[in-house]
Amino acid sequence: MESIREIYRIGQGPSSSHTMGPKKAATQFGLMNRGVARFRVTLYGSLAATGKGHLTDWAILSVLGPDKVDIIWKPEIFLPEHPNGMMFEALGETGEVLSEWTVFSIGGGKITDFKSGDQEKSMYELTTMDQILEWSEKTGRSFWEYVEISEGVEIYDYLAEVWHVMTESIKRGIEADGVLPGGLNVRRKAGAYHVKARSYTGSLHSKTLIFAFALAVAEENASGGIISTAPTCGSCGVLPAVLNRLNESYRFSDKKILRALATAGLIGNIVKTNASISGAQVGCQGEIGTACAMSSGAATQLLGGTPNQIEYGAEMGIEHHLGLTCDPVGGLVQIPCIERNAFAAERALNTATYALLSDGRHLVTFDKIVKTMNQTGHDLPSIYKETSEGGMAIMGM
Repeated sequence: MESIREIYRIGQGPSSSHTMGPKKAATQFGLMNRGVARFRVTLYGSLAATGKGHLTDWAILSVLGPDKVDIIWKPEIFLPEHPNGMMFEALGETGEVLSEWTVFSIGGGKITDFKSGDQEKSMYELTTMDQILEWSEKTGRSFWEYVEISEGVEIYDYLAEVWHVMTESIKRGIEADGVLPGGLNVRRKAGAYHVKARSYTGSLHSKTLIFAFALAVAEENASGGIISTAPTCGSCGVLPAVLNRLNESYRFSDKKILRALATAGLIGNIVKTNASISGAQVGCQGEIGTACAMSSGAATQLLGGTPNQIEYGAEMGIEHHLGLTCDPVGGLVQIPCIERNAFAAERALNTATYALLSDGRHLVTFDKIVKTMNQTGHDLPSIYKETSEGGMAIMGM
């Protein structure tokens, strides 16, 4: 498994696979082809189907220059390696192709051309939850300690930056007002929800606050603001909301929060390694489901849970999002994406509480549910996997 830095990528929204990934690819191709006359970029499959709503063209043009790039959209063509394919071509003065590169945005801002030479360094010997739980039982150590052993204590410097970005995106989202870009005229709600939440008491106070925090980050993402994936842009509001809400109540030390981020990152890493976090590949269950699992595991740890209880909370986070489609209205990361962040954050706290009531024993393991989620995603028709050709995407217009 790669570093959990791949789970927490800091950058601009609204989409890790449709904005961050293509921007990174354009940057790399531009550096490899300095001084050429023009560029031609062909977008395929899901990347082309919802690229305009996800600002894919903006991301590419912002790097290579709007006066030097021709973008071709081919949503009907799905390359065999992954639904989010793109081909970059560098052109000479007479239009001849000087070089070309086919690359794929596979989720969480990561790009690959699926060649052996582009693989990231493996940092984790153990790659499944069962293996890590067995290690934990033998050593008496927890998930965050496995991250620390595998990546070194310097990983906390990066996680501190991630936590800063998360909290700042909450603050900005709560302060911002107005309509989100894209044409759906969706008004920001986080600020108003936050004011109302502060006036409530008891369980209603807690529930509405976590809604406000999740909406704040998701709305920042939808507006192209700076966020951290967790594990994607579309699901970036879940983990910050859960951690911020718990931190307000319990005033955890920074060390506790960073360790919770380490555990959450490890959970997301297991899903990414053994299944997918790409909505274009497995639907929204891979994004929101994984975010809920990460958040539930982190919350369970913060509230004193054992490794088995942490695993149980994470398992429920995915189990109860099985089959969730990715069908954004207008190809924008707004409807139903923003609300899903809010409800997944609340569910993460619920599953953490449920896990803490148990002894951590249960029938369906985390590894089994990850395998099931992956198979369910591949069984979903393509119209429900980030193409905006079915479900809410067509009913909402």
